[in-house]
Amino acid sequence: MQDRASKKIHNGFGFRLRIGDYEIEITGAPEDVLSTIRDLPNLVCNIDKAFEKLKPRKVATLTVKTESTEAQQKSSRQYPQIPPAEELDKAIVKLLETDWGKWRPRTIEELSEALKSNSMQHSTRTLASVLTELVKKEKIRRWNTNAGNVYILAEKEALRSREESE
Repeated sequence: MQDRASKKIHNGFGFRLRIGDYEIEITGAPEDVLSTIRDLPNLVCNIDKAFEKLKPRKVATLTVKTESTEAQQKSSRQYPQIPPAEELDKAIVKLLETDWGKWRPRTIEELSEALKSNSMQHSTRTLASVLTELVKKEKIRRWNTNAGNVYILAEKEALRSREESE
């Protein structure tokens, strides 16, 4: 009786192997299963080849970035085009009246770049001086942020420019 019971227990010996989405189970006598496990590296290679046709093909996507320098990135930014202005303060107000200027408050660096894109180059010191005068005249508003001072069209100036355009 003991031999029959032990044979039934040994016949229930098994081993499961999972490779990706596929799973294989090996059952049998302990000696056969252990022998198969010793040959496992060869089996895994053969199993992988057997399932190769069932695996979905992987598609690789390659993205190439052509502009890498900071200067090229700055030139690719879109700044508004404004009509030529003889005075710097009028040019700044015109910039801040555009959708670009209304979208969010702008730093002195952004304003400088926007002026450069409109062929109006001025030193940072000159620009800062004119911005301070515009703040004093209450044509623009200024406040300090982590990025430095930011500037936006004053509300009453925004209303005046809307009335003039209507």
